[in-house]
Amino acid sequence: MNKTDIKKTHKALYGAPVGEFIIIEVPALSYFMIDGAGDPNSAPAYKAAVEALYAASYTLKFMSRDTLKRDYVVPPLEGLWWAENMADFAARRKDRWSWTMMIVAPDFIERPMADRAIARAIEKKRLPALSNLRFERLEEGRAVQTLHIGPYDREGPILKRLHEDFLPANGLAEAGHHHEIYLGDPRKTCAEKLKTILRQPVRTAA
Repeated sequence: MNKTDIKKTHKALYGAPVGEFIIIEVPALSYFMIDGAGDPNSAPAYKAAVEALYAASYTLKFMSRDTLKRDYVVPPLEGLWWAENMADFAARRKDRWSWTMMIVAPDFIERPMADRAIARAIEKKRLPALSNLRFERLEEGRAVQTLHIGPYDREGPILKRLHEDFLPANGLAEAGHHHEIYLGDPRKTCAEKLKTILRQPVRTAA
């Protein structure tokens, strides 16, 4: 049985030059999503959210393999991040952050199967956060992205360049939440080698 890998079928979404910005078109994609707030390093809700996402995603993977005869690699964790005052985001005051954590599903997965996967995961795993999970389409469209290598807390300078230099110079403005895709696992990879796609949906500035 062939195994689909979304990082290969949508290669442009998971790659970018280090420290340089590219403009891409992001197709509408379906995700397991869960919302929360607080410091991701210490908020219990964040850990619970990530556990719930992986529980549902692996349940869906096995359902797809058994029912559709289509296997796939569970995609990496992603997150949308924002703050009521974006100065708190730039200053890394993480206790004031809001987030939506996500894991994408392959294009051939339809909502009924995803909903059944959530229900099955709730039944088997008994993780309270699973009841807050939803399956939703995200349409970002045009976006600017780059690849950051290193600790998450060193993203500040590249994000400052993006928002204060690149977007104005190219007649662009923000059109959605800051989006991160975690290509490395912080439990297994040292912070200096972590790879993170940084993405900002954009529109033409008024």
